[in-house]
Amino acid sequence: MIFEAKVLIISFIVSIILGLIIIPILKKLKVGQIERDDGPQSHLKKQGTPTMGGIIMIVAMILIVTVVYAYLMINGQSDLAHKLLPILLLSIGFGLIGFIDDFKKLVLKNTKGLKPSYKMIGLLIISVAYVIYLVYGLKIGTETYIPIIKTYINIPIYLYIPFAIVVILGATNAINLTDGIDGLSSSVCAIIMTCLAIIGMNLMVYEVSLFASIAIGVTLGFLIFNLHPAKVFMGDTGSLMLGGIISGLSLYLKTPLLLLVIALIPVLETLSVIIQVVYFKKTGNRFFKMAPLHHHFELSGWKENRIVIIFSVLTLVLCIIGLKII
Repeated sequence: MIFEAKVLIISFIVSIILGLIIIPILKKLKVGQIERDDGPQSHLKKQGTPTMGGIIMIVAMILIVTVVYAYLMINGQSDLAHKLLPILLLSIGFGLIGFIDDFKKLVLKNTKGLKPSYKMIGLLIISVAYVIYLVYGLKIGTETYIPIIKTYINIPIYLYIPFAIVVILGATNAINLTDGIDGLSSSVCAIIMTCLAIIGMNLMVYEVSLFASIAIGVTLGFLIFNLHPAKVFMGDTGSLMLGGIISGLSLYLKTPLLLLVIALIPVLETLSVIIQVVYFKKTGNRFFKMAPLHHHFELSGWKENRIVIIFSVLTLVLCIIGLKII
């Protein structure tokens, strides 16, 4: 635990330093946020705020994991060191897909970004590779923890692999939808990853607790610049990466169903979009003032900071509940 705490602090500092370097570069390149005309009017003033800030987190993750890897190898903990790499590759892979999407939108001025089909294929390939690694490389089996009855069940392999892939893609999309106001996604994700880190420590799965600690530090460092009024946005580069980390770690711990509790905010954000679309198609009216859910509260008069605080506190409470039922 002491080592994880040190790594978290170092990751936090490195992320801040990189933010101070990268944000001015993004400003110089004029990689600015494009706000929707039909979105909350208060967001129009954010037009031009540097985005693709997820680059800060990706670079910090690579640097810290590389240093930690070398440290573990020198100290004879090669097995632990090697187990960090697949989680890193999953995170970077998703982050790169988000980067390509952001790059096409913001640099090449292609408003559609990466084609949805190409984006899905890329995410699917990485997800399949990671799940196969867990099942056949690590041989962790298909045991999955059921929170309500506090027991593990073995899922048939032909069901587990598609289930795990859906978990990754679903969680990634949910985090992506949660990233809509200053500091929301980074705050909520930092709390969820802290919960996963504690579970990793309790179960003595130290590669998870260590990697999660790095991710927490990096995210908190980014949050310094992302709090309202945000100096930078993470873009798909950051949100897809965070979604990959959270889903990847939960599968590693055999606790993907726990995400329904600890990641309830991203789940509700996703459900709000689904409900909005279905309701509109059936009635021609909107169920929410605007989806995802955080925009509904914005248009109901809530300030951004209030939404972030309430959603974060709710996530913290849900994570405490999650730790109690694990």
